Amino acid sequence: MPILPFSRKRPKPRLVGVGDLLQGFSIEVMPRTAAKIADFRAILPAGTMVYIAHIEGTEINDMVATAKRLTDEGFRAMPHIPARIIKDRAEFETWLIRYATEAGVDQALVLAGGPRVPAGDYHSTMQLLESGLFDKHGYRRLHVAGHPEGNRDIDLDGSTRLVDEAAQWKQAFAERTGVDMAMATQFAFDAGAVVKWAARLKAAGVDLPIHVGVAGPAKLQTMIKFAIACGVGPSLSVLQKRAADVTRLLMPYEPGDVLSDLAAQVRDADTNIAGVHFFPLGGINATAEWIANATAETRSEQGAAGA
Repeated sequence: MPILPFSRKRPKPRLVGVGDLLQGFSIEVMPRTAAKIADFRAILPAGTMVYIAHIEGTEINDMVATAKRLTDEGFRAMPHIPARIIKDRAEFETWLIRYATEAGVDQALVLAGGPRVPAGDYHSTMQLLESGLFDKHGYRRLHVAGHPEGNRDIDLDGSTRLVDEAAQWKQAFAERTGVDMAMATQFAFDAGAVVKWAARLKAAGVDLPIHVGVAGPAKLQTMIKFAIACGVGPSLSVLQKRAADVTRLLMPYEPGDVLSDLAAQVRDADTNIAGVHFFPLGGINATAEWIANATAETRSEQGAAGA
């Protein structure tokens, strides 16, 4: 597995208690980044759930080919289905059919998508879910987006009213249809904010399993750029505070601290946080390597504790 130059001087991650979170992690790729990986079996555990990001402008042929490749290599491919880049019902159905028949896919992440202006008839996750097409074509597991820090594209006033209502709608849809549904969140850097959000959702009756988005290792400048571009909210201050510390500015960001904080707080909170989903902003090889090292370390610590 390729090793990035900074990994040789990587400080030891603070990983107490994160073993359960790392079990069954998922990770995200794009077709163009997946094409650079010779064999995913060399870097990821068998059966890992791999989301395939469908960015505006990506050809469906490339999406389906990536899904087929991942399935053939023994992974669980979960393509994004973004409402705002779908032209009409015919195109939507064609995508679902192709994923199912050509790549053996029976699951998807359903989301509104990045574009502010829809390309066609759909603008929301709810419209796609209500279409009935997922059930028609045998999609048994659907993930939807969660927003621990709100979403300014949805709640223009900075509140969480509309995203909270959407979460309750998705919960009701899952109960009504019996679909296996979970939430995957945007990446965040403040574990406390994520845990409070998850507890608030559960108190409101939303008990869908939550997979918390975590950014993989990357240069701090790269991380801040992605965080701003992706609309990361209050927890951006965690990165900005680190950037203000000249002694840490040139060190890469790694997710050990946020995972440890998340694990510690989950133990004391009533939430449905079920695992983590990695965004490999510094490259999938770097993220896969970090996860492998962190998993090995937690197993070693658990073994020593039981000795």
